[in-house]
Amino acid sequence: MTKTDYIANIKNYVADVDEKVVNGIVKHLGIALQCKDASLVSCSDPSELERVKNSFLKKKLGRTEDDEELDKVIAEVCRKMAGERNKSRVTFYYLLAVHYNQQSVFT
Repeated sequence: MTKTDYIANIKNYVADVDEKVVNGIVKHLGIALQCKDASLVSCSDPSELERVKNSFLKKKLGRTEDDEELDKVIAEVCRKMAGERNKSRVTFYYLLAVHYNQQSVFT
């Protein structure tokens, strides 16, 4: 996907997309986005959701809520994106950052 594709995809969920935040998430993910499998989030894979929780929410965003609360937020984003077969990691992370009002981490 290109940056334009990411922005268009995020607009399905958020009316006002901040391009700087998208760029920051893309930069954070780096080379992982070149691998199709790593560029997507699988909501049916428990190990994938653990990775999102530990690597993104806890490590990158510094969230300190208990695991149950973080799991609820991840599940909420999974429900929002349920209509998409291939859930873009950039969109998924953008929605998590918006949920916690932490877009500034990526600008």
